[in-house]
Amino acid sequence: MKQIKTFLIAAIALVGVQSINAQAPAKIAHVDVNEVMTKMPAVIDATAQLKKLSDTYTADYKTMIDEYQGKLKKYDTEAPTVTDAVNQTRQQEVQDMQKRISDFQESAQKDIEKKREDLMKPITDKIKASIQKVGKAKGYQYVLNNDGLLLADGPDITADVKKDLGF
Repeated sequence: MKQIKTFLIAAIALVGVQSINAQAPAKIAHVDVNEVMTKMPAVIDATAQLKKLSDTYTADYKTMIDEYQGKLKKYDTEAPTVTDAVNQTRQQEVQDMQKRISDFQESAQKDIEKKREDLMKPITDKIKASIQKVGKAKGYQYVLNNDGLLLADGPDITADVKKDLGF
């Protein structure tokens, strides 16, 4: 009977210790992903590529607008001196130009957005992998982004992530 009592006390103590261990607070750190992104050389390069592409589209768009405005001005001044058939043809031409300009603008925006996704996805994947690697190496169960944190009193692993990424 004394052995059963001793065994029960030991079992209860063991369960108590296990439940205390199970309720131990999780290790949490935070990282400033925005800082990593703005200082990462690959992001700076991608931003420069996107700006160059955007500038090219902007120049082409401006050329199209200038041509459109030039024709519009010319057609407005010549409208009283030409036939109705010529004016209708010119009106159709102007409408076609408007559509081409609109289509170009839409296509350019989609192309820039696709290029942004193509350039940034590998970078964000690399950053995420680095955060996971550093977090696990330091024994953290959770790593939060600084965006939206109201209190960041725990360890900041931003410098470690930047070091892991090589800058």
